[in-house]
Amino acid sequence: MLPEKRRRTIVDIVNERGGCSVSELAEELEYSKPTIRRDLTTLEQEGLIDRSHGGAVPVDKVGAEQSYRQREVRNLESKQAIADRAIEEVLEDEIAFFDGGTTTMQIAKRMPEERSYVAVTNSPLLADELVTTADEVKLTGGTLRGKTHALVGPTAEQFMHRTNFDLVFLGTNGISPDAGLTTPSEDEAEIKSLMVKNAKRVILVSDASKFGQRSFAQFAELEDVDLLITDEDPPASLRSELDGANVSITVTR
Repeated sequence: MLPEKRRRTIVDIVNERGGCSVSELAEELEYSKPTIRRDLTTLEQEGLIDRSHGGAVPVDKVGAEQSYRQREVRNLESKQAIADRAIEEVLEDEIAFFDGGTTTMQIAKRMPEERSYVAVTNSPLLADELVTTADEVKLTGGTLRGKTHALVGPTAEQFMHRTNFDLVFLGTNGISPDAGLTTPSEDEAEIKSLMVKNAKRVILVSDASKFGQRSFAQFAELEDVDLLITDEDPPASLRSELDGANVSITVTR
C-alpha cells in the first residue's frame, strides 16, 4: 500500500471509530508501529487527526467545520464510486451546476471528454478541472471562503438569481429526517438553496457519513431532492423519510 493511501485509510478508520490506538492500526494495516506513529505525526501536522496517548482521535468536534483538505481525504474511494455513477446523469447539451465540494470534485474529474455540456460552479477548484472537458465553464463570482474554497456572498447570489440549470450536483454536510440538508455556513446555505431552486433536477451526492448528521443552517428539504447517489443504504428512519419524499436512491455498493 502506498504511503498516501495508507494515511487516507488511517484517517477513515480513526473517524469511523472515534479513535484508534497505534497497536490497533499496526495490526489491522499490517505495518510496524514506528511506521504508524510517523503516519500519525504527518496526519496531525496536516490537521487531519489529533494525537492522543497511544493513538489518534478525530479532529472534528461537534459544531466544527472541516477544511477542504480534511474532507478531501475522507472516504475517498466511496466518493469516487459515487462520482462514477453520477456522471451518467449529465445528458448531451445540458447545463450542469457543480456545487463546490470534495465529492463533486470527483465528478468533475470523471466527466467524459466526448460529452457536450456546459458547466457552472461556485468553486474555482472545480472550474479548473471542468475546463478540460466542458464546452464552456461559468463561475458564479463572489467571495472565496478559505475553509471550503467555495464562492459566496452578494455577487454569487446575484448570479444565481438570474440563471437556470438542467441539473445540480449538490453536496451536503448533513442529511437527516427532521433537519433535511444542512451546512455550517449561512452564506453557503444561501447559495445552495438557490442551486436547488434554479435546477430542473437536484442530484444529491453524499457518502453515508452524512446520514443522520445535522449542521447549523438548513438549505433544502428532503422533498427538494430528485435523486440521492450514495455508497450505503440509508438507515431505516432516514430511508422511510426519503421514500415518503419521493427521492430516488442509488447505492453504489
